[in-house]
Amino acid sequence: MKLDFPRYTERLGAVSIHAVQRIYELDSGKSKGFLTSHQTIKKFDYDEISNLLHDMAIVIPVKEEKLKLLEGVLSGIPNECIVIIVSNSPRSPVDRYAMEVETVRQLGRFMDKRIVVIHQRDPAVGDLLKKLKYTSILDSTSHVRTGKAEGMVLGLLIAKMYQKDYIGFIDADNYVPGAVNEYVKIFASGFGMASSAYCNVRISWVFKPKVRNNSLQFSKWGRVSEITNRNLNSLLSSVTGFETDIIKTGNSGEHALSMPLAECLHYSSGYSIEPYEFVDVFEKFGGVMPSKYPKVIEKGVEVFQIETRNPHFHEDKGKMHLNHMLEGSLAVIAASGICPPDLKRSIKEQIGQIIGDKKHKKVNVLKKYPLIAPISTVPIAEFAKGVREKAETFYRLGGLK
Repeated sequence: MKLDFPRYTERLGAVSIHAVQRIYELDSGKSKGFLTSHQTIKKFDYDEISNLLHDMAIVIPVKEEKLKLLEGVLSGIPNECIVIIVSNSPRSPVDRYAMEVETVRQLGRFMDKRIVVIHQRDPAVGDLLKKLKYTSILDSTSHVRTGKAEGMVLGLLIAKMYQKDYIGFIDADNYVPGAVNEYVKIFASGFGMASSAYCNVRISWVFKPKVRNNSLQFSKWGRVSEITNRNLNSLLSSVTGFETDIIKTGNSGEHALSMPLAECLHYSSGYSIEPYEFVDVFEKFGGVMPSKYPKVIEKGVEVFQIETRNPHFHEDKGKMHLNHMLEGSLAVIAASGICPPDLKRSIKEQIGQIIGDKKHKKVNVLKKYPLIAPISTVPIAEFAKGVREKAETFYRLGGLK
């Protein structure tokens, strides 16, 4: 892969947010190094990418996605990666999870890929996490809460259990396997460019096509992304005192974290998880609030935003789903301890327009979007032992133990 170095970087305390980078070649060939004196382009050959992929787990949160889409996503993930599928699909009246497991098992015979499958509502997993005092991810019935963020965090724990250095997240509703393959290689390229062990790589889609009037319209931004990005940039601008539009990936479901950074972060429930990663990084490492992580402050946190070559075709889940995403995204920005009063008021007005002013006044943000504690608090050896011995929905393929 060949892509440019960051052309511009915004800094907030120990946090460096790189401007969107462009890919020039998806496959830049075998030879290492530069043939010319270019200092603006970074080139990764097969071996460099492959070495990074060996240390990477890809987590796929699943909830009632079409099985054909899941097949396509799996086929696009490079073979070097461990794949962790965390399903929240219903078990009755039709057992969708069993269908997903059978689909993965059948594909596994041909792919020879290392795959883990688990259901996030497995009672044994909830009991285990309660025993380990990791209760911020549990509901009142001591099950892992229903929600995308909760599935992603369970995937993080399993990735840590297999001692992976990097974790990428890819949604299961992607129609283009080639785009999935590009995302994973972008993750590897971002980590390969990082100068800090605390790194976040986020996908910026070149286009998000939609069908209008019987033809494809190649939109640059979706409504949710546009609004979330604008408010995250306003939050950043309010702290630095300089207006910026550097954040383009506030709602990027396709993103990756280095394990050292993933272990430090809190995670916001449901679909608010992606924008909250920015908020949490600003609060913990931006120098605005006291930090409990002096080592991270010393080394710094890097956020890469890399634009794809493949457009992002995904399933349309309707206006209600988008409004839910947008409400969560805005709510966690407004709830931040570094959000100034005028931006808070503006965001509350925006949420009121989305869900109705009367309903909005009754929303308790902390209750509706509870925070999940950092995974560093979980004794991972005990977690691994408990999952392997007790979780009935825990399946492994490709020789994994």
